[in-house]
Amino acid sequence: MRNNNFTGISRRGFLLTAGAATTGLAMPAFAQNGADTTEGDRDLTEVVRRNASSFRSLEWQPYFSNLSKGAILVDIDSRALHMWTEDGNYSLYPSSVPLSEDLTRRGRTSIIRKVDGPTWSPTPAMKKRNPEWPDFVPAGPDNPLGTHALYLGWTYYRIHGTHDTRKIGRRSSNGCIGLFNEHIAEVFGKAKVGTQVLLI
Repeated sequence: MRNNNFTGISRRGFLLTAGAATTGLAMPAFAQNGADTTEGDRDLTEVVRRNASSFRSLEWQPYFSNLSKGAILVDIDSRALHMWTEDGNYSLYPSSVPLSEDLTRRGRTSIIRKVDGPTWSPTPAMKKRNPEWPDFVPAGPDNPLGTHALYLGWTYYRIHGTHDTRKIGRRSSNGCIGLFNEHIAEVFGKAKVGTQVLLI
C-alpha cells in the first residue's frame, strides 16, 4: 500500500488546504461543522478496502424504458450520479448522498424545475434538528445549494451543487444529492424539465 503522507500532512488535508487557499471560497458556518453534517472521518492509519467497481459506468436500459428528455440514475451506495441525454451520451459524476437511511428516499421522480443561482431555506425538520441554522440564505458562495439546483417531484428533494467540496463522496446531506459546482453546471445544462430521475 502506498503511503500518501507528505511531511506529516495527509493527502486529503494537503488537498483541502491547497484548494481552500487557491479558491478563496467562503463556507457557511453551519456547513463547516463536519461532525454534524458529514459522516465521521476514519482513522487514517487503518487499512481501507476500496470497491472501485462500484463507481463504474452503467447502461441505461436496465433502469429506464427510454431516454425521452434524458435520464438520471443516482446510486446511493456507490455515491454516483449517472446521466444519459436523449441522444444516449453518458456522463458519470461523484456525489454526496443523504447522511442516514431515514433521510434517504429511493424511487422514481423527475425534474420539475431548474434554478441557476438558487436560494435556500431549511425544511422544518432541518430547523428542528439545527435551530441555529438561518431561515434563509440568498444565492452566492454561502448557499448550501451551490450554483445550480434541479428540483425533483418530491417535496424538498434536489440535485444541487455545493461550495463545501468535502461533502462529495460522503454521506453528508439531509436528503438531497450534491455535486461539485462544475459538475452540477454540466448536468444543469443537459437536463430538462421532465428529465426522469431514479434513486436506487
